[in-house]
Amino acid sequence: MNNSIQITQVKLSDIDQLQDISRSTFLEAFSSLNSHENMAKYIEDSFSIEKLTTELRNQASSFYFAKLDGQVIAYLKLNVGAAQTDVKDNKALEIERIYVLKDYYGQKVGQLLFEKAIAVATQLKFNFVWLGVWEKNIRAINFYKKNGFEAFDTHVFTLGDDKQTDIMMKKILHSA
Repeated sequence: MNNSIQITQVKLSDIDQLQDISRSTFLEAFSSLNSHENMAKYIEDSFSIEKLTTELRNQASSFYFAKLDGQVIAYLKLNVGAAQTDVKDNKALEIERIYVLKDYYGQKVGQLLFEKAIAVATQLKFNFVWLGVWEKNIRAINFYKKNGFEAFDTHVFTLGDDKQTDIMMKKILHSA
């Protein structure tokens, strides 16, 4: 199945699709473990057209869709330089988001997006790739461990009024 999936860079004209996939995948991933109020506030703040437009226009961030038969089924957000949320290292790439619609779990869609992220980091000759993942998102933690990531720190992620702990993980690509 995964050879029929296309990875395409998201353009400003794709903003509505980006908002739809962002909201849908976030709700699917986290609504069962968080209050409705906190989810609603986070989605309203983080996935508004204005916020996503600003992120898309930022030259230090890039978004990619995974599409199957023309339908967006997942997406990836990468940050470099000052766009990184925590580790501000000019030789590092942050994977801020890899989100896949639940119907496509287990079908290697996340792996394809992950491989795209590694290809971008390698092309830019970065030393490492890092990310933050919620401590309760065991599925994602296991995915990143399987792909060579190791925990190195934690940080606070605020969802609505709930302060949550993210495990920061990184994968060394090559030494400085």
